[in-house]
Amino acid sequence: MKPFAYERATAPDAAAALVSDTTDAMYLAGGTNLVDLMKLGVAEPAMLVDITALPYDRIEHRADGSVLIGSLVSNSVLSGDRGIRMRFPAVSEAVLAGASGQLRTRATTGGNLLQRTRCVYFQDVTKACNKRDPGSGCSAIEGSHRDLAVLGTSDACVAGHPSDMAVPMAALDAVVHLRRTGGDARAVPLTDFYLLPGDTPDRETVLEAGELITGVELPPPPAGAAMCYRKVRDRWSYAFALVSVAAVAATGSDGALSEIRLALGGVAPLPWRARRAEEQLIGGRPTEEALRSAARAEFASARPLPHNAFKIDLAVDLVTATVLELVGGEGR
Repeated sequence: MKPFAYERATAPDAAAALVSDTTDAMYLAGGTNLVDLMKLGVAEPAMLVDITALPYDRIEHRADGSVLIGSLVSNSVLSGDRGIRMRFPAVSEAVLAGASGQLRTRATTGGNLLQRTRCVYFQDVTKACNKRDPGSGCSAIEGSHRDLAVLGTSDACVAGHPSDMAVPMAALDAVVHLRRTGGDARAVPLTDFYLLPGDTPDRETVLEAGELITGVELPPPPAGAAMCYRKVRDRWSYAFALVSVAAVAATGSDGALSEIRLALGGVAPLPWRARRAEEQLIGGRPTEEALRSAARAEFASARPLPHNAFKIDLAVDLVTATVLELVGGEGR
């Protein structure tokens, strides 16, 4: 057992000071991922700074239809919030599709965004993993990679991002609110918050040392658009996505798509905004042929490995079925 210090912060300034002034200090919220990594020896913080007493546990619905979700709002509160369920149902569906009821009562919004990959080699300290130990190699490429990424990977890492919640947030143009050490604030679009692995897979986000997520802002949903989150997994409950999709769509009076937003989970090191597919679909009729063509175009840059190449066809099927379910369409 590795000893570590524990401090309970009562103010943001105190929390930031503790983390920035202590080598290998980490913030602790729900702990549903971090504590597991500590048990495995993957994370070995010298200090845990408990931030659960900070004032970031509220959901603020605004008059313009937007919402600010505090980083300490639990997944169970978020999924059950009436305003979220009415205006952002894809977010509620995604949260309910992840983890178990017990974990959702502890897991937080900020912590959900910062989940680490469930790649078995990352979690096994006896195996080579560039994300855990830069320069050691990637055991997954030649090993067990069925559940891992096919988009956005590199020769250094093929791990996938595990969050369900982050996928609809990417489709909804969410913005992550951050508090820097010293009190300055900045806001980063969720799609810019995550980093592709490249040669530095150990760096997963744009967070700076001591920086704290204070909330996630969702702009008003597109007028007249329907949305949903769909997930394919090995079993119905308590399993990470093989492939998931968040779709936001609307058609005009001519039947053409006037709004289409797509984000994919389970296929990349981050929640993957399918912009190539969106560009191909917008303004056209949502036929099965058009949807399949656009979804397949999104995977033009994919780098599948022998055991996860099936994810491409699975994603094409899921995108097509999900959009047709939302808006109907020719060839359904």
